[in-house]
Amino acid sequence: MAETLISPGVLARENDQSFVTSQPVERGAAIIGPAVIGPVEKPTLISSFSSYQALFGGALQSGSGEFTYLTSIAANQYFQNGGNSLLVTRVTSGSFTSATSSAVVGQTGSVVPNAFTLETISEGEIMNTGTTEITNGALTSGSTDNLRWEIVASNSSSGVFSLLIRRGDDTNNNKVVLESYNNVSLDPFASNYISRAIGDISSNLITEGVDTFLQESGSFPNISNYVRVKSVNNPTPRYFNNDGSAKIQFTGSLPQVGSGSFNGAVGSNIPVGRTANFYQNISAADTQGLVGSDYNNAIALLSNQDDYQFNVISVPGLSTQHQSAQITSVMNNSISRGDSIAVIDLVGYNTALNAVVAQAGGIDNSYTATYWPWLQTVDPNSGQLVFIPASTFIPGVYAFTDASSDPWFAPAGITRGGMGQVVRAERKLTSTNRDTLYEANVNPIATFPSQGVVVFGQKTLQKAASALDRVNVRRLLITLKSFISQIADNLVFEQNTIATRQNFLTQVNPYLESVQQRQGLFAFKVVMDEQNNTPDVIDRNELVGQIFLQPTRTAEFILLDFNVLPTGATFPS
Repeated sequence: MAETLISPGVLARENDQSFVTSQPVERGAAIIGPAVIGPVEKPTLISSFSSYQALFGGALQSGSGEFTYLTSIAANQYFQNGGNSLLVTRVTSGSFTSATSSAVVGQTGSVVPNAFTLETISEGEIMNTGTTEITNGALTSGSTDNLRWEIVASNSSSGVFSLLIRRGDDTNNNKVVLESYNNVSLDPFASNYISRAIGDISSNLITEGVDTFLQESGSFPNISNYVRVKSVNNPTPRYFNNDGSAKIQFTGSLPQVGSGSFNGAVGSNIPVGRTANFYQNISAADTQGLVGSDYNNAIALLSNQDDYQFNVISVPGLSTQHQSAQITSVMNNSISRGDSIAVIDLVGYNTALNAVVAQAGGIDNSYTATYWPWLQTVDPNSGQLVFIPASTFIPGVYAFTDASSDPWFAPAGITRGGMGQVVRAERKLTSTNRDTLYEANVNPIATFPSQGVVVFGQKTLQKAASALDRVNVRRLLITLKSFISQIADNLVFEQNTIATRQNFLTQVNPYLESVQQRQGLFAFKVVMDEQNNTPDVIDRNELVGQIFLQPTRTAEFILLDFNVLPTGATFPS
């Protein structure tokens, strides 16, 4: 239909304004700490607590005792409270390596002694299963934490075989299969090539100046959660002749049916000479078998905003009192990234209130929040009552707030700050105690007779009074900056024209309207036009946008005036 009228008439035009605005990419929490198993200093994204247990283990056996790392307790609390994604970075002390598979013997035996080699993604001597089989095929050092492999079928005519990854503590009559790979090949040109089916990417930690990053090697992304292909020792390139028959020189290269173990890994979760202090016994000299400097590489890695995305970070087990340098690095990372809030602990267990206030006095940072006192809970593995630092629980409180409301709602109070998994707080705070802590920007964890243990504060550690001295406003800004930055990323290298600016506005304005409707904003205004994109700005290859926000505030101080009037008095209108 014509878009203009030349003679008298009616022109009906369509303006489609029903485009659905894409939602922001969901970012979860990040936790740094020790784990029983798993890759070392390699941030790993997980989506459930069962996945955490599969990749990072559960209980740690130390001497005659059984302990649970704070990392595991934090992950459990986070997912129980509605969290969807968690970035876990395992830290250790000393050198850790992967375990390597025993020889996968080829069908021609001595001619092809090892068809391919696998190695575990998890690192540390806990991955060693021993080489000797005992009753019913059990391995001498097989456990729930390590692995074994098995070739269950091998067909030289078709050039394929099937591989199982089994749990290290199973037996031949009671196999526990973790992963299976059927009809894989040693032919690099085949779509089912073993490296392509399982993955062969490994990475090394590199430090260059101020930059810390993972340098990857290998060709195919890791599909397996447990192993990767270290090498294919006898590949079978273009396995078939032109007539479809197998090439005789390759038929003996396929592995024989059989099973084997993994060994050769080094690295102990409890280094020699460490006392391994857990729970309330954590000290400056030892936190769960580690010292503060063991965390340095992991903290530096997570400063990389492009590779690792999260909205809250916690390092349970470290405190400013005992590991000041590492906590300072975590806080500085959050400032420089601008897309996350750091939840930190100030002091160890059994510390006086005035010492807590003193520790808080040295910090001025709107990207950091802290909570006190320590909390008692049940160790999920030993069943013992233990005290743990508040930062172990707070990411779960944030997750519950996000799931039940939105990030710009206060993660505090009876509605969203209840801590049902906590037995009791280390100290039952009085009203005066809570006032003292809140004036120092420390969020008190209160105990009420009918409601139990409740987060009863939501301040950041910013000293100046502004909207950003509250956690809900800081998290609002983090959420908005994350979404709007994702939109802006798509405009880089686009033409600096009205159409590009309008594209930005048509995505940002509807989203901010939805935030306003969900009680995140009182008002907002987005400006990206010729006012702030003058010819001079355009000539500098810049595109400027201004976003004005009026965040909503929370009702933290409720004043109720009860007025007693004499009989016959008239109530004011």
